[in-house]
Amino acid sequence: MSSQEIPEEKHLPSEQGDAHHGTVAVKDDPFADPGLPAHKPRIQDIDERAAKRSERTVALLFTVSMLATIGFIASYVTIPVDKIVYIFPIGHVSGLNFALGLTLGLALFCIGAGAVHWSRTLMSDVEIADERHPIAAEPEVKEKLLSDFADGVKESDIGRRKLIRNTMLGAMAMVPLAGVVLLRDLGPLPEDKLRKTLWAKGKLLINQNTMEPLRPEDVAVGSLTFAMPEGLEEDQHDYMSQIAKAALMIVRIQPENIKDKKELEWSHEGIVAYSKICTHVGCPISLYEQQTHHVLCPCHQSTFDLSDGARVIFGPAGHALPQLRIGVNDEGFLEALGDFEEPVGPAFWERG
Repeated sequence: MSSQEIPEEKHLPSEQGDAHHGTVAVKDDPFADPGLPAHKPRIQDIDERAAKRSERTVALLFTVSMLATIGFIASYVTIPVDKIVYIFPIGHVSGLNFALGLTLGLALFCIGAGAVHWSRTLMSDVEIADERHPIAAEPEVKEKLLSDFADGVKESDIGRRKLIRNTMLGAMAMVPLAGVVLLRDLGPLPEDKLRKTLWAKGKLLINQNTMEPLRPEDVAVGSLTFAMPEGLEEDQHDYMSQIAKAALMIVRIQPENIKDKKELEWSHEGIVAYSKICTHVGCPISLYEQQTHHVLCPCHQSTFDLSDGARVIFGPAGHALPQLRIGVNDEGFLEALGDFEEPVGPAFWERG
């Protein structure tokens, strides 16, 4: 083909570049920096009354946040855990959970909304472009950062807008109180609950198998009987926590075989009552040797001598089983003459 037969469009203009060298000359840069648009002042920048309205709005949001935090704490303290309420269209829900979620959500939302409204209406909205710099900050950069921070504080008017500053600090200071109150769910303070049981003077000893009050003749020599205090029912919500402290084992020993003087005085015709809870880690004791009067904890083999004040004769238990002083009432039933004189179960940090 001759050069005359080459189509006209094959002769590309020179500005499209030389294919051999792979370079292209572009007239317009598609990635050119367009620059920043001209700044337009807001109404709050030119009208102090509008700025005051925005200030009051921000302060109102922070104040609502504080009230919501107070509502959270009040709900946590006053609303029963088992209270169920009907909320349309959700249905039946826990009143406590609904109140806690609503008040805490409102407290956090109002702080966020107040901060956003403050920055959008009162803080400076002038866009500032800054060149990228190395990760390692130079002294000049640090100085500039501090200067920019000072300018930001100045432009926020936090020093002049005292109403916003004080309500914001109040709201942010009170919100963490919600978390502090929630620490209560780690468990109530034990107070003296670990030192006390349901046993008291006049409480009848109830056989756990028959659920009937025990008489002295119901306890045979060499037998092991488990008892609980009168008035404790298995359908009570705190049954497990109460029986874990008040569980009792009753053994009848010939009075002449009881070695400990106090044990004999606290017994009735050789019937002794001791805590069923092992003093090692709180396992229930259930194994009894008639000939030796020893009881054995099945968990770690701690062994106690019931004829000698239930002292530890083997195993890791740290102290003897607590004894309950018992007697007989006018109707001939075994009854407690008081509570245990020491905490039952394992040692704890409040034992003293």
